[in-house]
Order: sequence, then structure tokens, then C-alpha cells
Amino acid sequence: MTQQCAALTADNTNWGFCPNLPAAYLFAILFGLTLIAHIVQMIWQRKWYCWVVCLSAAMQVATYVLRILSIKSPANEGYYSEWFVLILVAPVFANAFVYMAMGRMVYNFTIKGSVYGIRAWHFGLIFVCLDVLALFVQIGGAAIASSTQTDTKTIMLGLHVYMGGIGFQQLCIFAFLGLSARLHMQLRSQPVSPQRRTAFRLLYVMYAVVGLITLRIIFRLIEYSRGLQSTIPLHEAYQYTLDSLPMLIALVLLNIAHPGTLMPGKECNMPGRKQRKLMKKEGRQAKGRAEEYFLTRESPYRPVSRTNTYMRMAQV
Repeated sequence: MTQQCAALTADNTNWGFCPNLPAAYLFAILFGLTLIAHIVQMIWQRKWYCWVVCLSAAMQVATYVLRILSIKSPANEGYYSEWFVLILVAPVFANAFVYMAMGRMVYNFTIKGSVYGIRAWHFGLIFVCLDVLALFVQIGGAAIASSTQTDTKTIMLGLHVYMGGIGFQQLCIFAFLGLSARLHMQLRSQPVSPQRRTAFRLLYVMYAVVGLITLRIIFRLIEYSRGLQSTIPLHEAYQYTLDSLPMLIALVLLNIAHPGTLMPGKECNMPGRKQRKLMKKEGRQAKGRAEEYFLTRESPYRPVSRTNTYMRMAQV
């Protein structure tokens, strides 16, 4: 069986096991389909911030295209190093998209437009900056460890740097979940409405996506915790089931409950910096949009028991 594997029998091969070519084709196609769906949804809803999740899906497609090329040209170190780096860093962009979407949820589905004092427009900025920091650390570690011609000490350094990057990413996810739990409680305190149901639907999807990302992070930490002595990298089934499949499911979930579809229209876009400054000069404060759902006279979702309270708030 091993003798028939071209990826192993080739001179100067980069592969330590016989990779499954049909599986690589399958995941390239599946990630390609979700990429197309995300691009269409972004354009259709005119939600240009969704380019981040499109990039994550595109990197996954590129990962498997390069993996296919590497299987067919096993001695080509460039193909091997490129797919190795891409598969490690692509999920960071999906993570960043969740942070960006959550900031817009805080704006659209809360009255104050903040969680624990963090404004909606600062929410995504803070977490995306932290995510970018984790990204650079992971790219650096993956790049160091990706070369098959590097000595053992350098490879171990790269793996440790990468593990530090994903460990930091997971710490950010824990902080994010703490703020998400607070948002969850704020939503529960609001009157029942279709908008609140939409918010919960999207929030549960965000929980699922970060849960899948966490599963993938735990897998990578376990995989590289033993360094070059680990046998996990020699069994690609682990990679498919605990890395690629969770990320594929995460991207599909974001197709099904797309933030641009559940928060459509220009009115759901957060006010920009210039708009917020103008509102401040006019003596107005940028808040969340949840109050609009209950104050709009023609809205069929206005709660009877709290109408007077909200009307008084509007008059102040």
C-alpha cells in the first residue's frame, strides 16, 4: 500500500504519510461552495465588512488547492509550506468576523448600545486588534515551523511560538464569551419581539462558531504539545475531523444565519466616527437601536406594559 503512494516514494518528499487526494478535492469544493455563498450574501446585502469571512473561506480553499498541488508534487517545498501556513491561520479571520458581527449586534439589539461600558463601535475594534496580534504571532510561528529543511530546534521554536499565538487567541475568546453572556442577559430583559428572537438566533450561532474554533484550538495545542514526538500529524483524519470539518461547519452556519441577512439595510450599519462626532456636537448621544422597536408607534411589537416607560425615556 505504502509502495503505491507517489507522495511517499518520490525523492525528497515533504510528506511523512500518504495523503488522501480525494479528501483534499472534496474539502476544496466544499469550502469553495461556502465561499461563493458568502460572496453572494455580502454583495446582495451590501455588507462590505463581510469581506473578512470571505477571506477566511478563500484561505481555506487555497489551503486545499495547494495541498492537492503538494500531493502531486511532493518534493515541492513551496506548495507544502504554503498550505501548512494557510490552514493554521485561516480560522483567525473567521474569529475576527464573529467579533465584528457581535459589535453590530450590540448596536442593533441593545438600548444603550454597549456591554459593560464598551460601546458597540469599540467592541469589534478592540477584539479585532487582539485577533490581529494573535494572527501575526501564529503566522510567524507557522512560517518558522513550516520548512522541512529546518533543524529540529528551529522547528520546535516555531511550534512554541504558534502555540503561544493560539493560546492568546483562546484567552480572547474567553473574554469575548464573558461579554456575550452579558449581552445575553440584556436581551433576556427586553420585551418579547421578533427582533429579540433574531438576536438570540444570531447569538446562538456565534456561540457555536466560537465553540468550533475552540475545539480546533484545543486540537492544535494537543497536536503540538509533544513537539516532533507527536504522532497526530501522521494521521490526517485528525486534521480533517478536528480542524477542517469544524471550520467548514462554522462557515456554513454563518451562511445559514448570516449577520448581513439578519441585520439588513443601511439603518443596521453602525454610525461612523464622523456621524458620532456630529451627533455629539448636536447634543445627542449615539445609542443602540433596540429602543426603536418599542417606540415606533406603528410597530406591532410594542409591549403594552412598558410603553409609558419607553415614551417617557424618549421625551427626556
